[in-house]
Amino acid sequence: MLLDVQGRSAYSYGGGKAFDPALPTAVFIHGAQNDHSVWALQSRYFAHHGFNVLALDLPGHGRSTGAALPSVEAMAAWLVALLDAAGAARVLLIGHSMGSLIALQACAALKGRVLGLAMLGTTYPMKVSDALLATARDDEAAAIDMVNIWSHARANLLQPQNPASSQAGVSTMGVARRLMQRMSTINPQQLFYNDFSACNAYANGEAAAAGLTCPVLFIFGAKDMMTPPKSTKLLTAMVGAATGVTVVQVDAGHSLMAEQSGAVLDALYNFATSALTS
Repeated sequence: MLLDVQGRSAYSYGGGKAFDPALPTAVFIHGAQNDHSVWALQSRYFAHHGFNVLALDLPGHGRSTGAALPSVEAMAAWLVALLDAAGAARVLLIGHSMGSLIALQACAALKGRVLGLAMLGTTYPMKVSDALLATARDDEAAAIDMVNIWSHARANLLQPQNPASSQAGVSTMGVARRLMQRMSTINPQQLFYNDFSACNAYANGEAAAAGLTCPVLFIFGAKDMMTPPKSTKLLTAMVGAATGVTVVQVDAGHSLMAEQSGAVLDALYNFATSALTS
């Protein structure tokens, strides 16, 4: 689906189904240097099991045009505008890493339209080391290699494919690396540095968490080196003070949608169906 959002063309993958305003909408929000394709299995399943799907490309990423937005707040405002343009009245927000912060920030503007919030591979504050920020600014190719290694469970670095992947014979690390390289080709204007800087600078998490009124699901990778589970205690405590929280941990690194695609899908769909009846 192509929509006009803030004067630019915005792309969202619909999972092979036409948008039905009568259905709830599952909104999938990717992380830094990624696009909608990281949600391939989960988005298509939702589209064929009772939900509209909007698996979006953020501006400057994938098929959405325009420059990459410089802050989580700007990305969240763009997301709200996209949902308005699509006519999505009831939404389930599902975000990974940077996308989880965007989803959290958007909840305040969307208010009662949000059925549930799912945050994957997340933490707050989402600080990025000075060394990684500098590498992303000065040598994006090297930053891609660094993050791709850190984003996958260490055991999977020693084998040509990930046995937990739903795509037999496919290297999840290879796919992730190639996607990030493609984003650099599409948008050579320091995209990774832009995204990392936005995560590093985001400081509105506590206020956003305090305003939540919907159920919240956290899915963490037990072997995540980018946003380790031990770093998430502040975020889960902040959200837990405002609303009900479910925490699921899967045997994966930061790229948990690919490394444990089935387990992530099960957790998301169980949460979604519960949110519809709560």
